[in-house]
Amino acid sequence: MMLLDEYADALIHGRVHVSPKRLIEPGPSAEQKKRILESAKAAPDHGRNTPWHFYEISESNRHALGAVFKECLLERDPEASVLQVQEAQEKALRGPLLLLAVAKLGNTADGVSEHEKMVSLGCAIQNILLAAHALGFGSGLSSGKAITSQQLRRLFNLKADEYPICFITIGTVSKNKSGSALRPDLSAYHSIF
Repeated sequence: MMLLDEYADALIHGRVHVSPKRLIEPGPSAEQKKRILESAKAAPDHGRNTPWHFYEISESNRHALGAVFKECLLERDPEASVLQVQEAQEKALRGPLLLLAVAKLGNTADGVSEHEKMVSLGCAIQNILLAAHALGFGSGLSSGKAITSQQLRRLFNLKADEYPICFITIGTVSKNKSGSALRPDLSAYHSIF
């Protein structure tokens, strides 16, 4: 029987990024999805202002998101090939569960800095990734150039103080990559002051 600390260690160090291209059905059930999303609320949240929001992109709105990806690509590269345009649109169709993570930074009366709010969002995202992993699903983060576009902001009706940060894709891993994820040595990110 695995001890709790061993389980936590295995969960944290066993989770790896999985490309949305390799995440397929089945996705989380309604109950599993609720558990995954509820894990976000365990993130540190000084001031209890929930400085983040997660938008689930429904099947019926995946094509609208794909149209935004297409529009953004053609705006950046009017000469994009038919294949490139198709690939841009198809990014919105990847993975059974697709979320957009948004930082809500507007409330300044709470005395909590924007940096601290971004850390809270990062922790909420990590909790979602770990919860998905604990349930046996793969997950990956993606952003791309469309993430900062006005078209995306309009699609999600974002306020001026809301910032789309990344997409989170969750599903069953279709194919594992060979080899393990490269992780930095402790000395690369730790020192004693």
